[in-house]
Amino acid sequence: MRGPVGQAEGQVRAVLIAGPTASGKSALAIEIARRTGGTVVNADSMQVYADLRILTARPGEAEEAMVPHRLYGHVDGAVNYSAMRYAEDLAKLLEDLQARGSLPILVGGTGLYFKAVTEGFSAMPAVPEGVRAAFRAHADGLDTAALHAELAACDPLMAERLRPTDRMRVMRALEIFRATGRSLASFQGEREPGPLGEEGLLRLFIHPERETVRRQIDRRFESMIAAGALDEVARLKARGLDPLLPIMRAHGVPGLIAHLGGEITLEEAIRRGQADTRAYAKRQVTWFRHQMTGWRAVAPAAALEIACEELAI
Repeated sequence: MRGPVGQAEGQVRAVLIAGPTASGKSALAIEIARRTGGTVVNADSMQVYADLRILTARPGEAEEAMVPHRLYGHVDGAVNYSAMRYAEDLAKLLEDLQARGSLPILVGGTGLYFKAVTEGFSAMPAVPEGVRAAFRAHADGLDTAALHAELAACDPLMAERLRPTDRMRVMRALEIFRATGRSLASFQGEREPGPLGEEGLLRLFIHPERETVRRQIDRRFESMIAAGALDEVARLKARGLDPLLPIMRAHGVPGLIAHLGGEITLEEAIRRGQADTRAYAKRQVTWFRHQMTGWRAVAPAAALEIACEELAI
């Protein structure tokens, strides 16, 4: 068993495990936590939500009983949870874990979360609710191309950076401009430090063969449907939430909602969910390759041995 987090000079203060979806990250995190007396901490932007335990592949009750799990399912689906909020929640949790001498083991596939808690994040201003509501009402009647044209007129720098089809990011840039009169780009250069910092971290990127991930994604999606994911999405649909909320864009949700509305068959909804998840896994690999320096890419079969060697367990 390890001593308290940060007790010794040069000691690993936290373990960070990233990788594409369905790559075996959670099982690795649990085993490291079991051997070290550590705590598994979620770093997946969809697994924070309480509404979609099955469809987001959150750890089950049996897994949670093995070792402590934190920051899973603690956010209601109606909340537009952000990387900044995640960093704030993690900062509070780290104080508790350090006091108890429990090694934090962050695991997930959301690169922005890892970036926020290590390198820090842009000091974005809060958008007043009145400004947001007025803008959303305005945007409801416009397609994404029109919103992008509106952005180009007031903030050409951000318009050039964003795809004309990326509605969420275009809307965010417009909201920031309406609230502050400044380009979102001007805030991106102003960074606040992340709660973990960048020293004393063991950072592993689980990198399986692409075809292996594709097969695992397809099988897992079918298993989630068999386990009740459709009923889960039906309950989410019944809440009538804003379709722009992050939870409404979770992989599989749009297709399953379309099926529940009689627009497509269940088979087509499954195919869409699988395809969306496979595309996301590809983007995850690209993100970490280009955005996350200092991470060690390892094959799944070698990951536990490498972690044990680095942690001296």
